[in-house]
Amino acid sequence: MQQKNSSLPFRILKGFAMFWWDFLVGDTPELFVAAVLLVAITTLVRVVWQLNGWAVVVLPLLVILSLGISLRRARRLAKK
Repeated sequence: MQQKNSSLPFRILKGFAMFWWDFLVGDTPELFVAAVLLVAITTLVRVVWQLNGWAVVVLPLLVILSLGISLRRARRLAKK
């Protein structure tokens, strides 16, 4: 028999956190990490080096690159 030691606010908070984890990370944590890195790199290019035009170009290129890497990994895992 399972004990019910956790309080209602804790269960609500845990459920909320689990929802966001599943929504953001889901089955592919590498895409979540890639998205965070892409935003960080684009922010550095735009804010630190004041290269707004380059930020517009860099972000789509990095997105395409990260999705290509993820697709390649998925194909390799599907062949196994």
